Amino acid sequence: MLTHPQIWRALDIMADHNGLSPSGLAKRAGLDPTTFNKSKRGGANGKLRWPSTESLAKVLEATGTSLEEFVALAAGGGAAARGRPVPLIGLAQAGQAGFFDDAGFPAGAGWDEILFPEVADAHAYALEIAGDSMLPVYRDGDRILVLPSGSLRRGDRVVVKTRKGEVMAKQLNRLTAHQIELKSFNPAYPDRTFLLAEIAFVHRIVWASQ
Repeated sequence: MLTHPQIWRALDIMADHNGLSPSGLAKRAGLDPTTFNKSKRGGANGKLRWPSTESLAKVLEATGTSLEEFVALAAGGGAAARGRPVPLIGLAQAGQAGFFDDAGFPAGAGWDEILFPEVADAHAYALEIAGDSMLPVYRDGDRILVLPSGSLRRGDRVVVKTRKGEVMAKQLNRLTAHQIELKSFNPAYPDRTFLLAEIAFVHRIVWASQ
């Protein structure tokens, strides 16, 4: 269960990651600029005030954040406000040898570090997007937080690495016992289908710094 402080802290972090104040975040979402002001988070009698589901939905849409990503951010607790260092490389580098071990976890030298909200997965890592192949979801220079552990489901945004070394960020369209179907974010780029035997790993994207 998410708590009142976690929800508001997640909104504050979303604003910060988008280079905005809470007021600026509200305006981007088409809301009254005072919607997320600290004065709106509790009454004089100590009664807690929660953001409405409508305001949350508008913020998620305005920032391109999924509900799952928001919940993951909120669930980070107190450490999320500070963040923790996770390994970072460019998406193009990720296809080179030496950056992942046989289990698909970050390994070896050559990784930088960046602060991201606290997550439970000790093997979490970040990739920096390059180019326009993932527009409009991810832009050149965006950094995505990736979790190697955990289950996958249709509609998840994922990082996929093939055994030939190709690395891509796509949306998981279908996963069967024999193959995986991936949908491109940018309609100018084709969707992809692979046999599972061709895949080195599939990791879930849970957050993006935009």
